[in-house]
Amino acid sequence: MSFTHLDVLYAARRLRHVAVRTPVLSSSLIDDLVGRRVSLKMENQQLTGSFKFRGAYNAVGSLPELKRKAGVIGASSGNHGQAIALAARLLGTSATVVLPDDAPAAKHRAIEALRARVVTYRQGVDNRDITVQEIAHRERLTVVPSSDHPAVIAGAGTTALEMLQALPDLAAILVPVGGGGLAAGTAIAARAYSPRLKVFGVEPVTANDTQRSLRAGHRIRISTPATIADGLRHTEPAPMPFAINQQYLTDVIAVPEGDIVEAMASLWRNYKVVAEPSGAVAFAGLLRAAHRLPEGRVGVIVSGGNVDWDSYRTMLDIAIDRQGRRIHAAPVLR
Repeated sequence: MSFTHLDVLYAARRLRHVAVRTPVLSSSLIDDLVGRRVSLKMENQQLTGSFKFRGAYNAVGSLPELKRKAGVIGASSGNHGQAIALAARLLGTSATVVLPDDAPAAKHRAIEALRARVVTYRQGVDNRDITVQEIAHRERLTVVPSSDHPAVIAGAGTTALEMLQALPDLAAILVPVGGGGLAAGTAIAARAYSPRLKVFGVEPVTANDTQRSLRAGHRIRISTPATIADGLRHTEPAPMPFAINQQYLTDVIAVPEGDIVEAMASLWRNYKVVAEPSGAVAFAGLLRAAHRLPEGRVGVIVSGGNVDWDSYRTMLDIAIDRQGRRIHAAPVLR
């Protein structure tokens, strides 16, 4: 299926009066630290707390009326589940979310609060995709994947579209990579603005399926990753995003777990922003690999902020210990 920036523009039209046009923030301290201007797109302030709402709403909204009314289903680590739950509610239909049994409690509760049905599976034991397909077939529901769907990719791409409309002089964009939908949508939007604009994916070292796949020239499957970035625990890139990323991504930066918690702490300290581990990964990539980026302003997508308070506090404590000093985030830890 062909996919162009026009799909992103159509998604932007559908989302125009629904999704939040999230802010872009800057910090002179970070600019000085990395030696260039840095602008952060704050998708942690999107509806449901992550960029996922954009793709989910675009996908559910683009369904024929009869299919939409029958209901939708999707598998999720949490954020996509919240997104399709809200999209379904706003569009007058029902949603079922297949969720791992170890998903953060806050995400589980949020999905149920949006009146979606939650079906859990055992991570590393059950096959979630088979579970989704069985339920969808039995109940005649439409599957809305978290990444591997043109409308989901197009919706995700509106994040970068908004950033580029505000900052047309960007030299590079850093974006987290899980299934690859956000990276693919970002790459498509970026290329429409300028073929010279570089897009770098960022993922945890322990979940570097996309990095390894791009270097191998084909999709590589890895074992279930052990990472605090629960939204990026993919074992293989999704086919459709991978085809786009293989063509347009400049590179993928892999960051260790310690860098992720330090990025979370830095986001709080410098921007007063709460980011979940997956949401902070692209910023971690900036702090680790700024020297690899082209000269000029850099955009970073902070993709989500859905994190349990206890987990967040623990991770900031770890970051403080790693840095060996108390930071301005200290009051929030008491």
